[in-house]
Amino acid sequence: MPFPPLVEPVDELTDAERTRTARHLVLAGFGEIAQRRLAAAHVAVVGAGGLGSPVVLALAAAGVGIITVIDDDLVEASNLQRQVMHRVSDVGAAKVDSAVRIAADLSPTTVVRPVQAQLSPDNAAELLAGAHVVVDGTDTFETREAVAAACEQLGVPLVWGVVQEFHAQATVFWSAPPAGVTAVRLADLYPPDAAREVPSCSQVGVLGALCLQVGSLLATETVKLITGVGEPLLGRVLVIDALRGRTDEVPLRPATDGTDAAPPAPAPHAAAPLPQAPAIPQLSPAEALAAQRGGAVLLDVREPFETERGVIPGSVLLPLGDVLADPTRVGAPAVIVVCQVGMRAQRAAVTLRGAGVEASVLAGGIDAWNRDIRAVHQ
Repeated sequence: MPFPPLVEPVDELTDAERTRTARHLVLAGFGEIAQRRLAAAHVAVVGAGGLGSPVVLALAAAGVGIITVIDDDLVEASNLQRQVMHRVSDVGAAKVDSAVRIAADLSPTTVVRPVQAQLSPDNAAELLAGAHVVVDGTDTFETREAVAAACEQLGVPLVWGVVQEFHAQATVFWSAPPAGVTAVRLADLYPPDAAREVPSCSQVGVLGALCLQVGSLLATETVKLITGVGEPLLGRVLVIDALRGRTDEVPLRPATDGTDAAPPAPAPHAAAPLPQAPAIPQLSPAEALAAQRGGAVLLDVREPFETERGVIPGSVLLPLGDVLADPTRVGAPAVIVVCQVGMRAQRAAVTLRGAGVEASVLAGGIDAWNRDIRAVHQ
């Protein structure tokens, strides 16, 4: 059911803003009153990257009055595939500067407060104070936990999402929801003692278009909370599998409410669970070299642009997608799978073992090989 609106509306919209947001004003159950609530709202967006970019775009276009954008990074060329707020001309500039420019282009009445700082447990509550809603688009558990702790302290709802490879999650956490509504926190989805080692986007990649999809979901949840329109995702986690075109919903209840809570949504790096299989042997560079000399095939599953920078002599090159699509193409009874750091190799090895191939993984990937083996020969 809808929650009470978080924000009292401004007295009136300007004629220009009423014209600009005309398609909101005719929405059944939304109308001018909801638009005036958006104009009065203050949203803090933590992270101006893959998720923060579409969130800022959508919230500015929606007519949110104040958007505080917190990010300490500079724009890099590799960001542009998914961080749609930035342009080629922004490379080398502060990410928060893009937010100021893009919001002004979309909504002259929206004020962006850029904060070029690294959010930490020490400053999170201060940076987020005054926001009606916080949106977390960060990419490390340390920062996510700092944001969540500050939101719990401040009692404001936290709209939360994560994207990795072809998979994503989105939900809402709130330690002080309306009366009669159960509070749900980040720790209910990811307990403090859960694994925190998650591969970065640079290691395993991320589908750029999926960032836009999830960022749009986060912006929609924010609008719903501000205006009191619709049913927020509090107590539910959306789990998206872009490859299969599936969106599933997982119920989420407090871990300490005395009930048998549903299993939490899978972690970002395991949103597509690997088939059950025996543990894959992890070989050191020296062990992999010995196995290769004994007849095992080194199978490099990196992409061509990566292998152009160098490969282990004697390797067979076959990108991960090709291995997953047809593991029989390997054509060898025993292989040692190689990628940059080991994550893709693990996925390939599970698939190969399912096809009857004796597969192991070069632990640490090419990075470990370059560090250990080359050092021996220098």
